[in-house]
Amino acid sequence: MKAFNNCLKGQPCGFVFSFFAGGLLRACKALFAFSLFFALAACGEQRHSVLTIATAANMQYAMQALTERFEALEGIPCRSIVSSSGKLTAQITEGAPFGVFVSADMKYPRLLCEQGLCVDSPQVYAYGHLVLWTRQEDLEPSLEALFSPRVRHIALANPRTAPYGRAAMEVLERIGAEPVLRKKLVYGESISQTNPFILSGNAELGFTAKSVVLSPAVRDLGKWVEVADTLYEPIAQGVVVLKGRPGQLEAAQAFRTFLFSAEAREILRNFGYQTDNLGDD
Repeated sequence: MKAFNNCLKGQPCGFVFSFFAGGLLRACKALFAFSLFFALAACGEQRHSVLTIATAANMQYAMQALTERFEALEGIPCRSIVSSSGKLTAQITEGAPFGVFVSADMKYPRLLCEQGLCVDSPQVYAYGHLVLWTRQEDLEPSLEALFSPRVRHIALANPRTAPYGRAAMEVLERIGAEPVLRKKLVYGESISQTNPFILSGNAELGFTAKSVVLSPAVRDLGKWVEVADTLYEPIAQGVVVLKGRPGQLEAAQAFRTFLFSAEAREILRNFGYQTDNLGDD
């Protein structure tokens, strides 16, 4: 107080200025820390508000249309991680932070539920279909064409991890062609990694999902024919909400509900999926 009075009398008062300057500096530091805390908290909240969807590769293009509509309706941003159903299951088992798993079959969602990683039971959202696809102008896609000397490579997804690859292998086995064509087969890890073999022409023929050839990205490229569904087991595709991301639970449940809406089913039908007479199997 004496130093402050001296300052008023015109006497040296550096101590007073130092005192108030130090106090101001401390206040600024506290304010900055306070602001930084809330900024980081806001960023964290925004990050957790993004719904991360583990997406089977056959659903890559359809999912783009679905999430675009879902975001418009609900205001919930989505991010899709695309891979084979088997590989996504392994990632989820290892703790990958996904909110929803949109699989290409029911096997993998059930496996996760058996491990206690699901909020509820998986449910079939669509049935997929297998096609033969080619970019070769002088080649008509058919099962007979698989045996042609003109066809040196046949592309399909890995049957160990990709349900559409498993369906393709079932076709080859049921027509008795697997031993004969074995040396022609080339594998992609998933449908999304198989398609480039066909698009590039490195594989003259290939098995892929009907949803791929109907997508705006490639629907005008090449020729395709649907494989008779009597040659493979129905591709019942399941969805399940996952545990482990409490911040995504509400959004994940909202997306699952949307996936069974009339609007979402119409989108799925436009990509060649069957959405009638769905069940848990």
